[in-house]
Amino acid sequence: MSGTVHRVTGGTNGAGGADGSSVPGWWVFRDTGEHRSPQDEVLPKLPPPPAWRRFRPESERGPLDVPLPSDDQDTRRRLGRRRGGTLAPKTLHVVNAAIHLRRPLLVTGAPGTGKSSLAHQIASELGLGRVLWWPVVSRTTLRDGLYDYDAIGRVQDAPQPGRRSPTGDGPLPGIGRYLTLGPLGTALLPWRRPRVLLVDELDKSDVDLPNDLLHIFEEGEYHVPELERLAQSRRQVEVATADHDHRVTVTAGRVRCAEFPIVVITSNGERDFPPAFRRRCLEVRMPAPDGQRLAAMVASHFGGALDERTRELVREFVEQRGDSAELAIDQLLNTVHMLTNGAAEADDTSWLQLRDALWRNLSSDASP
Repeated sequence: MSGTVHRVTGGTNGAGGADGSSVPGWWVFRDTGEHRSPQDEVLPKLPPPPAWRRFRPESERGPLDVPLPSDDQDTRRRLGRRRGGTLAPKTLHVVNAAIHLRRPLLVTGAPGTGKSSLAHQIASELGLGRVLWWPVVSRTTLRDGLYDYDAIGRVQDAPQPGRRSPTGDGPLPGIGRYLTLGPLGTALLPWRRPRVLLVDELDKSDVDLPNDLLHIFEEGEYHVPELERLAQSRRQVEVATADHDHRVTVTAGRVRCAEFPIVVITSNGERDFPPAFRRRCLEVRMPAPDGQRLAAMVASHFGGALDERTRELVREFVEQRGDSAELAIDQLLNTVHMLTNGAAEADDTSWLQLRDALWRNLSSDASP
């Protein structure tokens, strides 16, 4: 564990937002578009959790420092160079309440409204390191998010009968070599500052998964039975994590957080969740961004101020989208990319045909 000490900064009432307006002093995340690293000397101060959301970690070595990501490629790909001022104040109120209360944030909205990007915006601005991404499909189970144990691989690597393993652990190689904590399992490690966990498209899951998450979200801990069985003979085991090149020590097969992670759960609204699950989350619906916020998103990906042709394209996109929000933001970004690569220089008819093809309505009731 690193001994680095970070100074933190707090907010003040009336502090300026990304668009120059004042923001409430209790906001921690302000959508400024700033990027901070976990190793920065000055990091935003996070509010203490409510008494009922405080957890005593099971670690015997003290809180863990958030590991530095090997690169910021994923964040840059999603957010561009700068993406401040893209969120509505109503959204920011709920996001900050979730951070204060240490409650999961359930984010709904049409595809392409920036639901998944929200997790990267929070992690980047608050200096919380790499986002732990857990994509959910119909076959996903709770254990998939917590850890993976390759029992077959361990047996296959066992030496011939009568010979000991090079690791000195007996006939089978050490179990830590075959156990990897998943995104949720890694997020619940006793980090000094909370990690950001993105649970992507939970509405695609089996019906049981939301209920299975309830205990984890309430208790902030989980157990690894494969390690619990070894606790008497080997209390501490080093295992891999979802950070890939970072390993941690698990004690007695039990993991409990020191700071509950900032959990962003996305849903496209394809199904309803159980009331018990929704009670434990704060909910926010991402609205379709208006012209001003769309222009800010485009500018962040294309390096600064927009020329008149691009601004006109943004206005056309807003007009064609109307109130339906069926057009996704990436459709606009694709079109701007083609515009900047000369696709509009041949003739207006060809350009309009290409634009309309890129802006086709993807809703299920749209005509082919």
